[in-house]
Amino acid sequence: MRKPHLTTTLIVVLATAPCSSAQLLPDHFGAWSKGLCPAKPATTGLAEETGQRDNVSCQFVSSGHGSVVVWAGRFLDPSSAYEVYTSEINPGMMPSTLGPNSATNSEKLLILVGNVLMRVEQPRDVSAEDFQQLFASVRAYSEQTPLPPIRAYLPQGFTDGTQKYALGPKGFLFALSALKREEFANLADEVGFGSAAKAEAMMAEYHRGKDSAALLLIDYPTPQLAEQHLRHLEQAISSAAKQAGTSIERKGTLLSLVLRPSSVAYGNAVRNAMNYETNVTWNEPHQTITDPPLLSTIAKIFIATGVFMLVAVVLGVAFGGVRVLAKTLFPGKVFDRPEQMDVLQLGLSGKRINSRDFY
Repeated sequence: MRKPHLTTTLIVVLATAPCSSAQLLPDHFGAWSKGLCPAKPATTGLAEETGQRDNVSCQFVSSGHGSVVVWAGRFLDPSSAYEVYTSEINPGMMPSTLGPNSATNSEKLLILVGNVLMRVEQPRDVSAEDFQQLFASVRAYSEQTPLPPIRAYLPQGFTDGTQKYALGPKGFLFALSALKREEFANLADEVGFGSAAKAEAMMAEYHRGKDSAALLLIDYPTPQLAEQHLRHLEQAISSAAKQAGTSIERKGTLLSLVLRPSSVAYGNAVRNAMNYETNVTWNEPHQTITDPPLLSTIAKIFIATGVFMLVAVVLGVAFGGVRVLAKTLFPGKVFDRPEQMDVLQLGLSGKRINSRDFY
């Protein structure tokens, strides 16, 4: 008797569950229809570090155009997806006109849509209009929070495809390997990934004629944390690397490291071109105090003096007038009654002073 009940419960749970990984991709877009989708698609090497939630890989078929394979992965947030995106682009890829964070070559197309990264294999047969329909449907399931601001701190002029973003040690080591700076792998333990420092790193390769340099930027929540890790990183950089021109500086919450430049002058030129400025914000409440006009102040002084004088006159008349009136109408009965008055006598005469003689 429990089987129908369990079946009904299972149906309700499946109906109320969040969208599955297969729903990351639409059933069709443009002239393309979904075909086979492997049960266990391949994941990225940074899946654990970036908090990959799910991924799907499906074949899309179009009559007269063959087929393409579309892979989509949903990550913890757009910053995590951006780390995977920069790990997959390379200098052989060119920026695409399909979106601000997209790159393509003859074999694949990469595009970042919020916290979803998409990879299309053999994209040449798909039109731009069909791609826009695909991206619009995926955007409905993605988070559209801003990307990390550190990516905008890099100076212009880096080699396309060498920009790498890292939120953790795996992404950091992969970026160093891609830029052929493996000798700085020991810095991963001193950056502060995964700790209270919450560090994030951005690096890229620069070339100008025969000159070259790799710029590494590390951002921290506070200047105090940046200064603390500055000392650790200075000690971690080998003396040979320092002699080769590697240097580190701090500006606010940002650390900048020039890794093995061809010349110290070119390394400093790359660092000085950073798009980073420190701003100090004073949040203490304040008041605007203005001095009143001089004529108004003088008028208020005269008015206050006149009021004070009028009050003094009224109180004086009231006090003295009541006393004189009481003494006139009721002599010796209200004020200065004889039985309550004592007169100090020196005894110079024999006549006794009578207090009534004063009135």
